[in-house]
Amino acid sequence: MNLFRLAVTMFFFFPVLLPMASAAVAAEPLRFAYQNRIGDAVSIIALNKDFFAEEGLRVKGLLFNNGAACAEAIFTGAVDVATMGDTAALLAVSREPALRIIASHGSGEKRHRIIVPPTSPIRSLTDLKGKRIGVKKGTSTHGGFLALLAAKGISYLDLQIIDLDPAFMPDALAARSLDAFVASEPTPSLAEQKRGRELADLGGLGNNYPLLILVKTSLMSKRNEELHRFMRALARAEQFVHRYPEETALLLSKETGLSPEMVGKAMQRHSYRLQLDGVTTASLGQTATFLKEQHKLNRVPELSDVITTHYLQQLGPPQPGPAR
Repeated sequence: MNLFRLAVTMFFFFPVLLPMASAAVAAEPLRFAYQNRIGDAVSIIALNKDFFAEEGLRVKGLLFNNGAACAEAIFTGAVDVATMGDTAALLAVSREPALRIIASHGSGEKRHRIIVPPTSPIRSLTDLKGKRIGVKKGTSTHGGFLALLAAKGISYLDLQIIDLDPAFMPDALAARSLDAFVASEPTPSLAEQKRGRELADLGGLGNNYPLLILVKTSLMSKRNEELHRFMRALARAEQFVHRYPEETALLLSKETGLSPEMVGKAMQRHSYRLQLDGVTTASLGQTATFLKEQHKLNRVPELSDVITTHYLQQLGPPQPGPAR
């Protein structure tokens, strides 16, 4: 083939290569870090009911059991999108300026609870002094527990805090390796199945403990349209949770190990809605200020810099899926 024919061939062939390359990029799955928590019902439903696929997305769900692990995954680039509680999110955006909060998908001021053994002499928060308390550090539960202790005038230093993965908490409590633990659902309910007893919840502090969705700005620029479809899939999942609570409970039961009945009770401690309203941003501001006072944050992040409502504003009504 002479040079003229080669040039003509490349002229007609090259435009075909560009869409092929774009399709290859689009075919890469969005890696989504989510949690096996009752609060992550919207994420779990979206994955289990194939709402992402129905929106034309390939999403690879990567399951974690605490927000600190999800935060580490997105910080290191192991995932593209991650869900986590307020404390983990605030620590993450303070650590990585390129992270953005694009939505809250759930909340609940009473979704964190303190559990003790059934025959424990611990009857009040002051009885926790000197006791071994399990909590996963860097999580929303951790931040809420610190706030509760401060509100009750109890020094964190008076407790023996053990940094523990929530998956191990119910068995550790049953074995009396812990005197109490603090966690979000389903861990407290799992412990109650082993006859654990609720001491208190973390409600009443003016905080709704939002569960947040984080992405990096680089993903927003490279895969903006896919993120819009990602949010549409979550909006469909939110509707499903409200319309079909019993089926939702069955799916969450498989994910968490709780009975459907206990899942139903745990769900009542949560609100499932895609939003970034004034209550949520106020809760974030309150938590950030408290974490700064506790020397967990070097500075209070400017929320207007780390929150973007672009995807929520453009969401619109979710498109109906096929009949089920």
